[in-house]
Amino acid sequence: MHVPLYFFAESELLYVWDKATPEGKAIIICLVIFSIFAWSVMASKAMQMRRAKKLNRLFEAEFRTQKHVLDIYDRRVQVPDCPLFMVYQEGCRELDARLKSQSPEKRRSGISLKGMEYVKRTLERTVAQQSLKLESGLILLAIAVSGAPFLGLLGTVWGVMSAFSYVALKGKADLATMAPGVAAALVTTVAGLLVAIPSMFGYNWLVHNLRVITVELDNFAQELVSHMETAYLQEDDEKTIF
Repeated sequence: MHVPLYFFAESELLYVWDKATPEGKAIIICLVIFSIFAWSVMASKAMQMRRAKKLNRLFEAEFRTQKHVLDIYDRRVQVPDCPLFMVYQEGCRELDARLKSQSPEKRRSGISLKGMEYVKRTLERTVAQQSLKLESGLILLAIAVSGAPFLGLLGTVWGVMSAFSYVALKGKADLATMAPGVAAALVTTVAGLLVAIPSMFGYNWLVHNLRVITVELDNFAQELVSHMETAYLQEDDEKTIF
């Protein structure tokens, strides 16, 4: 009679689970919870960064077509999930506020170098905020990568200790007495690695994409400042505002 291989695999897992100590079972349950959180974070952050990249490309293409640095801002466009747009919006809002500081209804023809420095600091702050927003949640993956193997190792050491204690109580050290306890102890290390390895690959991929987006934000902020200085920066402080 042919018995499917998955039957043996399922029976083996059930047997090992049955022989595991209560401490080992608790650690495995904790690792399963870690795994659920890690996969949830990887999926959500991957979708967030994919959407951010797509919106960045669309906004950058639209930005290249505008004739004036404040054209998109004056149209009151809103793209809250686009990091480049958020940098653009905050920079334009600061610039607009300084151009209208003396007359809320009319923009001045230019601002001073000191006023432009405030705009630059606003752009730098917004770039940092957008980077932190994309980075949020990655700490859970870092914890899974670094903590899961040690948690699994703890379960293994505890299980081996229990296995040897059981051998001492039985008074014999044959394979039939030791093997179940040792196998049940080793399964916690396997569980820890099954959590840590996917989390490591996911964390490295997400960090790489985060660095790419952060560089794009920095480059865009510098380009935006150049456009703003060309359009509005005036060196004569007597004719400009701060």
